[in-house]
Amino acid sequence: MRGFRIERHGGPEALTWSEALPEPVPAPGEVVVAVRACALNHLDLWVRDGVPGHRFPLPLVPGSEIAGEVAALGPGVAGPAPGTPVLVGSGVSCGVCPACFAGRDPLCDRFGLLGEDRDGGYAERVAVPARNLFPVPAGLSYVEAAAIPLVFLTAWHMLVDRAALAMHETLLVHAAGSGVSSAAIQIAHLLGAGRIFATAGTEEKRERARALGVDDVLDSRDPDFWRAVRAATGGRGVDVVLDHVGGETFERSLRCLARGGRIVLCGATAGAEVRLPLRAVFFKSLSVLGSTMGSNAELATLLSWFERGRLTPVVARALPLEEAPTAQRLLAERAVFGKLVLMIGDGAHAVPRPGEVPR
Repeated sequence: MRGFRIERHGGPEALTWSEALPEPVPAPGEVVVAVRACALNHLDLWVRDGVPGHRFPLPLVPGSEIAGEVAALGPGVAGPAPGTPVLVGSGVSCGVCPACFAGRDPLCDRFGLLGEDRDGGYAERVAVPARNLFPVPAGLSYVEAAAIPLVFLTAWHMLVDRAALAMHETLLVHAAGSGVSSAAIQIAHLLGAGRIFATAGTEEKRERARALGVDDVLDSRDPDFWRAVRAATGGRGVDVVLDHVGGETFERSLRCLARGGRIVLCGATAGAEVRLPLRAVFFKSLSVLGSTMGSNAELATLLSWFERGRLTPVVARALPLEEAPTAQRLLAERAVFGKLVLMIGDGAHAVPRPGEVPR
């Protein structure tokens, strides 16, 4: 099997191409998926580089967001039939603990991600739990489908479950060009949010953010962005801040919050160590909320909005699987707006629906 694997942590050279990766063997309850597209995330860079204090199960095939076709069924699995187009949920849990039964998959003690805790999609085939398979929304290509499961679910869980963004509430989204943030902007509109602010680092990205429906786009390089937010809201601030940047941005984001405001975080690309001014937290009744992924039940709900055409994957560029190192470089340089996706074969055509002739 062809694909990329990480044998040991390091820079771009740690992403190693192989023509002879081991074939995935499905355990009971699992299926093998023939990968047609796999989207990139900053998680891929962390897995490659290594994270202090965290141990990854190397050697490891990275890649958390996968779309493809069922290739083989493991023991005890009755379907879907081989050849069925599927989108793969990125989060893997035990499925039988109280958290899983309650639909709180990320709280499972055994929760992990494809491409982080077990092999992912930078290869021709991957074994995944059958319960992680979902139909590809109508009209989408494999490339578009691969741009959904991690980023849209993460943004959905952050805004709906954790921050409980209500109709007409105001929102600030950092790094509008990222996959999670471009998803969050669309979800906020779906939820009936009021004024939406966003930050972006270039004028091109700010224009793209406006096209997605952002009302006020700020320069992410301006350390006084919080002053602009407060001025635009008459000194009140916003109800919710969605952040996966961290670092020095975090304290400035707190200054953007109105009384009773919530900041919800799913990452820390600019640094995990922050200063937390507790007086502001308790005087203004602020909430600091952590968020990791979401449940398969939430993903099923989310995909129904794609079926209705209310949400759209934001794909910046699709490249052949062999160009994964180039894609990772573009991701690290923040050179694109939206998702970078790797393709195996032709994943750009719409996925055939049952009874249709494949294109």
